Amino acid sequence: MSEEQNKPAEAEVEQTEAVQDKAAQEKAAQDKAADAGAGDRVAQLEAEVASLKDQLLRQMAEVENTRRRAQRDREDASKFAVSSFAKELVTVADNLRRALEAVPAEGRENDEVLKGLSVGVEATERQLISAFERAGIKKIDPTGELFDPNFHQVMFEIENTGKPAGTVVQVLQPGYTIHGRLLREAMVGVAKAGPHEMGGQHVDTKA
Repeated sequence: MSEEQNKPAEAEVEQTEAVQDKAAQEKAAQDKAADAGAGDRVAQLEAEVASLKDQLLRQMAEVENTRRRAQRDREDASKFAVSSFAKELVTVADNLRRALEAVPAEGRENDEVLKGLSVGVEATERQLISAFERAGIKKIDPTGELFDPNFHQVMFEIENTGKPAGTVVQVLQPGYTIHGRLLREAMVGVAKAGPHEMGGQHVDTKA
């Protein structure tokens, strides 16, 4: 076969190879685009998973906070539901103490009836105080302490006590707390600042 006859065949081969190369390039481009699309989809799914996980953690935290608040509310309701009843009982304790203080020491020694009555009232007072302690009720006797407006109510001021101004020097009526919360203020008399106590603590005695 002559050289002129071989040229068309070679041209066809070159044309076929060119077509194949172009097809291969197009296929590679399509594969690359498909890989890029798959990568974007994976990234999108990962972002969605992270978002859902964050939402789940937030909801779980909110549920836990709600559970804790409900538990605290139940505990507070249990602790302080008896506050009104407790206020009535501390008045009974006041009356028992007044009854004991009204009996003179000499009368207890010389009168068996008064002595027996006093012993019975003292036993009743001890039982009541024990019941208070079991219920979280504590007595406030601030004698010698500085006036605290959160727990004390000043009824009057006393001059020439030798105590720093604002010191509780007399308790007219003890106060009480229930589980650390004020149940009843203590009614007190406090030391008044003398003329020499410049800058002494001022106590507002107005109710």
